[in-house]
Amino acid sequence: MANTGLIEQDGRRLVEFTDPEGQRLALLDDGGLGEAPVLWEQSPVPAEYQVRGLGPVTLSVPQLAPTATVLTQALNMRLLREYAHPAAELHVMVQPQLPPAQPGAGGVHHVAFRTPNESEYNAWVDRLAALRIPNSGPVDRYYFRSLYFREPNGILFEIATDGPGFAVDEDAATLGEQVILPPKLEPQRAAILANLKPIES
Repeated sequence: MANTGLIEQDGRRLVEFTDPEGQRLALLDDGGLGEAPVLWEQSPVPAEYQVRGLGPVTLSVPQLAPTATVLTQALNMRLLREYAHPAAELHVMVQPQLPPAQPGAGGVHHVAFRTPNESEYNAWVDRLAALRIPNSGPVDRYYFRSLYFREPNGILFEIATDGPGFAVDEDAATLGEQVILPPKLEPQRAAILANLKPIES
């Protein structure tokens, strides 16, 4: 898998690469500033080398102004240049030469922003309605509640609650060891399992 090798960007060390489907990714050294990681004891990767969490998201847009307006005026984000915490950052790159993204391999379906509870989630539902921003309205995903809308350059945003969480129907200590489906997808279990590919190490 081709990568840039170790480079420095904005005072941080990182390695940029693309996955087999063309998705652009990077491993970034946050200098230990992130939240304490939840280590997976069964991982073949030593604890000190495990991925600690998700870092900044980068949006590629043909023009900045429409996206910046939504980010700052609708979502109350602040324009900063000095980055404090990778997991709390959203980077916007103006790249008019890029073709519009198409759904499928190598593409990101949406960017999700978390909101901690139902009360704040409902406030976002009301806020988007007050700003007359077209949106999905409340969506129950069983493990969390979602709200979807597109910013002017076409990127799909999601606002999602933290809870009730993935431990609502299985033990948190064994998350990921079995295929657990939300109730509405359980009737399709056989078809879903038939289409899963094994994870290659």
